[in-house]
Amino acid sequence: MSTAATQPASLEGAKPLLGCRVLLTRPGTQAEKIAARIAEAGGTVMSLPMLEIDPVLLKDDIERVKTRILALDQYDIAIFISTNAATLGLEWIHQYWPQLPVGLSAYAVGPSTAEILRREAWPVFCSDGGVTSEHLLALAGLQNVEGKRVALFRGQGGRELLADTLRERGARVDYVEVYQRRVPIYDRQEVLNEMRTKNINVAVLTSLQIVESFARLLGLRDGRGTQGEQTEDKARTALLSLQQHLCVIVPSERVLEAARAAGFVHVTEAGGADDDAIIARLLHLSPLPETP
Repeated sequence: MSTAATQPASLEGAKPLLGCRVLLTRPGTQAEKIAARIAEAGGTVMSLPMLEIDPVLLKDDIERVKTRILALDQYDIAIFISTNAATLGLEWIHQYWPQLPVGLSAYAVGPSTAEILRREAWPVFCSDGGVTSEHLLALAGLQNVEGKRVALFRGQGGRELLADTLRERGARVDYVEVYQRRVPIYDRQEVLNEMRTKNINVAVLTSLQIVESFARLLGLRDGRGTQGEQTEDKARTALLSLQQHLCVIVPSERVLEAARAAGFVHVTEAGGADDDAIIARLLHLSPLPETP
């Protein structure tokens, strides 16, 4: 956990995010750019990665990915569900394909993922209407997929909606699982103390798993502990205050519903998980609820 330095007082008049004290929960390296932008705009940042991304390491998993990559010329469509899937997937592709297979199209969930894919010489399709699997499935190119082969780049586990829907439409879908997710371990009281010391008033939770991990860490279950046990009175009061006063930014309606189910009162949707969408939402947060 770390805090980005605030800007010099002489520059405060030009800083639109003064008063924003933001908890970023993305994997560490993925939070660096947005943390710098928030600090430049006058805000402060506390970094608390609630998810870490590791490349697959087990021999069987590696061989499974390699087999799919070597057969990439047999696929019609490659779908990448995240920036991690795009970055790690392209690393794999570059190992075995100096040039991309002819006729392969790429589909991206979200504009940040599409931006990574567009560095390559292939057609890249991404929904302009939203950042979910549902938005991707609405694209014209994924409607008539009878008989087509689809390589779905993702992490191990996750939603089955994309694959299930495309299979229902007649496609053959193979997973290319290039990474695994890991939830870091923190001490709950240390996290609460640091958030209170730094007067954190905004939390950016950019995925369903991050919301669930954050709620599990803090024991936010409508004033109950993670296992449904009542916490001590002082700790429970602090947790209830956090639920009621912390402003939570999420990327989509689905994640918004999960955050509200965890008990957060002030939840707002950014319309995406990319840096620009989060910064735009931060700029529109006014007034910010204070955390006692």
